[in-house]
Amino acid sequence: MEELLDNYIRFLYTLTPKHFFEMFWFYFVFEFIRYFLLEFFVLNLAKVKQWVDRPKREDARRRLFIENPLVSILIPGKNEGKHIYKLVNSLREQTYKNIEIIVVDDGSDDDTPTIGRSLENARLITKFLRNDVRGGKASAANMALRFAKGKYIIHLDADCSYDLDAMENILIPFFMDENVGGVGGNVSVRNHKESLVTTLQAIEYFNTITTGRTVTSYLGIYRIISGAFGAFRADVLHQLKGWDIGPGLDGDITVKIRKKGYKIKFAQDANCLTSVPNTFKKLIKQRLRWDKSLVRFRMRKHKDVLFPNHSFRFLNFISAFENILYNVVLNFKWYVYLTIMLTFYRPLFVNIFITNVLLYTATNYVKFIMYSLYRPKAHASMSYFLVYLPCMVFYYGIYLRVVRTIAYLQELLFKKSYQDPWNPPKTSIHARYLGI
Repeated sequence: MEELLDNYIRFLYTLTPKHFFEMFWFYFVFEFIRYFLLEFFVLNLAKVKQWVDRPKREDARRRLFIENPLVSILIPGKNEGKHIYKLVNSLREQTYKNIEIIVVDDGSDDDTPTIGRSLENARLITKFLRNDVRGGKASAANMALRFAKGKYIIHLDADCSYDLDAMENILIPFFMDENVGGVGGNVSVRNHKESLVTTLQAIEYFNTITTGRTVTSYLGIYRIISGAFGAFRADVLHQLKGWDIGPGLDGDITVKIRKKGYKIKFAQDANCLTSVPNTFKKLIKQRLRWDKSLVRFRMRKHKDVLFPNHSFRFLNFISAFENILYNVVLNFKWYVYLTIMLTFYRPLFVNIFITNVLLYTATNYVKFIMYSLYRPKAHASMSYFLVYLPCMVFYYGIYLRVVRTIAYLQELLFKKSYQDPWNPPKTSIHARYLGI
């Protein structure tokens, strides 16, 4: 250990600026500029805009309550009986009251039908619907949409919980800009102390959702409304004929709305708590599905946004291009960087690896502390996460990168998303036939 430390200190002393950049160009060119400098700059602009827009926002809130439109809350799911009553009870305590609640049971084999019908009979929900044979989440959501009467549609996951003003806050952007077609809520991790993997996901959600979506929303390239908490204009959803077959239906519906010429906004103060996978094995299963959907929908189904056509829009191009570049292209580019380091700098590889870990860890600490100032509400103590930040280098840089690589290769080479058990086989067969 002492010898390793001595070697590393000598390595640092002999580094020239030229050699430093040669060895760590991937970090500076692709990571530091995009995920620190640009994000920090845009977060400050967003903060200023938020302050400037306060009168406009208060006027939008006032007009929301004056108009008091009916809002349809759709809750599709399978085997969610244990969550439904608690969710419904919390929805009835929301600051925004003019809602109808439609629960769809997608072929559950637990006590969901009994609970759902009892809630309907007690008039605690507006309507309970059931697919006797599972059709998938898109099928359940579209069934609820057919019965929805509201001017706005809010799609929720049954196992999530919401701040009392969450529904109000996710509706306000529609009244600030009439061209907004969809709004995404701010999703945080509820079970962040359950295990190491849930803690790491909590930090990830803070970076990619609370921070990342604030940035992309400000830039006009926000690209995914989470299925856990998303709001839509009902007329827009009906234009699109609802959700297409997933997985990846959240990102898919967002792109479809953007292609129709509507804006997508992120409501940072519309807070939702969700429970995330509590083991690395479960997380792999989830992320393989998520990452395969990027290839299936971004690179195949909606590849038209990348090329000039009659409906081409620059922001849609940037949204898709940035997503594919940073998540797919640079994911594989990292292996090129690794190969170069192992080929041309093999004797120094250990020192290069240590320096990369230190660079990324230092950046993570600075980002986490600085960006905490921009977080509207802390559901967990920020100090709790500081101990775990060094693990994020390995979580982001190795674990998730390997999972992404496997998912991309599976989908690019074999279209494995059509075999995902997340959807019923008959649904995936039909989706493949339709090319969606």
